[in-house]
Amino acid sequence: MNQAGGSADDFLALSPRIRVMPIIHGSGDFAVAVRDELLKRPYDCVAVPLPPSFQDEVESAVARLPEIGVVVERDGENEEGEPGFSYVPIDPCQGVIAALRVAAEERLDRAFIDMETAGFVAVAGSFPDPYALKRVSPDRFAAALLPAIPPPPHEQTRNRIAWMADQLRRLETRHKLTLFVCSILDWPWVKDAYSRALPPPEPEPADERAVAFGVDPRTLIFVLGELPFITGLYERGRRELEPDDNLSIDGVKELVLEARTRLKTTHPRVAQRLTPQTLSIYFRYVRNLALVEGRLTPDFYTIVKAAQQTAGDEFALAVAETARTYPFAPAEPDHAGESAGLARFGVDRASIPLLGTGPMVCRLPGQSVTWRSTELRPKPPKAQERRWRQRWNPFGMCSWPPEDDRIEGFQRHVRDQAKQVMGLDLARSEKFTTSVRDGIDVRETLRNWHTGDLYVKVVPPSRGSIEVVVFLFETPADPSVYTNRTTWYAEHENESTLAFYATNPFEKLIGPGIAQAEYGGAMFLFPPRPIEDVWTDKALDFTDTLEERLLAAAFAHSRERHVALASPIPPLATWRRLARRFGRKIVHLPLKRFSGSLIEQMRTFHVLNGKHVRSYAADFIRDH
Repeated sequence: MNQAGGSADDFLALSPRIRVMPIIHGSGDFAVAVRDELLKRPYDCVAVPLPPSFQDEVESAVARLPEIGVVVERDGENEEGEPGFSYVPIDPCQGVIAALRVAAEERLDRAFIDMETAGFVAVAGSFPDPYALKRVSPDRFAAALLPAIPPPPHEQTRNRIAWMADQLRRLETRHKLTLFVCSILDWPWVKDAYSRALPPPEPEPADERAVAFGVDPRTLIFVLGELPFITGLYERGRRELEPDDNLSIDGVKELVLEARTRLKTTHPRVAQRLTPQTLSIYFRYVRNLALVEGRLTPDFYTIVKAAQQTAGDEFALAVAETARTYPFAPAEPDHAGESAGLARFGVDRASIPLLGTGPMVCRLPGQSVTWRSTELRPKPPKAQERRWRQRWNPFGMCSWPPEDDRIEGFQRHVRDQAKQVMGLDLARSEKFTTSVRDGIDVRETLRNWHTGDLYVKVVPPSRGSIEVVVFLFETPADPSVYTNRTTWYAEHENESTLAFYATNPFEKLIGPGIAQAEYGGAMFLFPPRPIEDVWTDKALDFTDTLEERLLAAAFAHSRERHVALASPIPPLATWRRLARRFGRKIVHLPLKRFSGSLIEQMRTFHVLNGKHVRSYAADFIRDH
């Protein structure tokens, strides 16, 4: 017995000669689905929802891919007298463009069946994430959305749908099998108009001629449906025959790895912090943010915001700059880009060469987009940085108080940790009697397990104190890198006397009178008292390296026998000989005892060109 009714394969068929491919415009996943559909069946025609006035320019621009372009048509003027435009993005990740591209390669007929309109009205929507196509077929995806698709909201849209349905009826008389690629918002109403044979409206004359333009590479982020970098990955997969069916996720991973590679050149220390563990945390954070927003794949804001909150502004800027890079774009133009014939886009506006600047409407609207902002600190232009350097007063420099408080709190914590280590040297074990004292000594208890006795720790109070704490953040220290060597004196009783060697702050000016540097090593003397400048003291000239000079100064100026040392490696033999020379003893704490992000935060500091700069420094210094 046969079951009555059609099959699932008939769901998107208007007739035996017409099939519909409902898509979300600007989605790489749907562009791949359109390509697969065209190659799966013996189509001899592709119909697209664009007017015939666009056909010549659009097909010429498609032939120039992977060069990104736009085909623009003037749409009158708005209430402010500005020229209005509608445009078609020549985007490889646009399903309509992918259909035209495959049709040209397969020598299929192309039909532009939309109605000519003046003042095009775009209808966008909020759709489920197209990544669902990895598990769901396009017909099931469309069926799931069918109950939520509203009727056409504008008369122009209703007229266009009736017109396209009439054009499809004409096409089926000339072609054996036609694929109509349209917005997922239009297809049920096109099917309804087709089945009811609604009469087409009167056509409007095409007064304006569509013109093709290239796009300024710096503004591709406002034109493409996917991120420019990921769009480039789709094109690379097409050229090199690589799989491109999962680039919406794998592309994000490749984007982040490329950003880290770029950071190795511009900010090597930031790139060094991006360990596999840090990147794992970043990707989990991106995934969770995307899920919170009801998406399966992250958007541009999520990718950048997660980078900022995971590893700071430098990483976020690198991710943002990498994401907006399209590898097949020509070299970025200078300020003469407009005269070179390139259109420059912004949020719903564009500057079109010879035509003017005005609002832009996309004829292939996709997912509704909400633009959100986040504060990032970009690198200042070279000219501005040069002006700041010229105005720098070498006789007036000071620190940034919030950083002083932070580093002082950290060195006090390290001092307390070192005191505990001093006490552990005198610890002993004794048999349990009436008190567990300072805790159970598990090792000694297990050693005497056969006796049945329990042993406890006894940690006597430490003798003496610690006056000097030394940090060596990088060993061996390169003298050509750490050229800034100075001694700073305390401004009040809660600050330490500080001697350090650091990078040259003038290599990184981040604001007027604000420079950024990184400690290579630092010595904190608390309570503060005046000492001779460590780096000009001739009594310390016997040392050979930066680390030895700083340690020799610590041993010479400490009034206590013990000196705390936090370093990435255990004390070298030369350092211990220095300690014996001054009658001191090193209490070592490995830097790995503290988190890597905390250490990087502590070793970064800012130099201000005078105390008056503190009044506005917070506008340029981001507190991590």
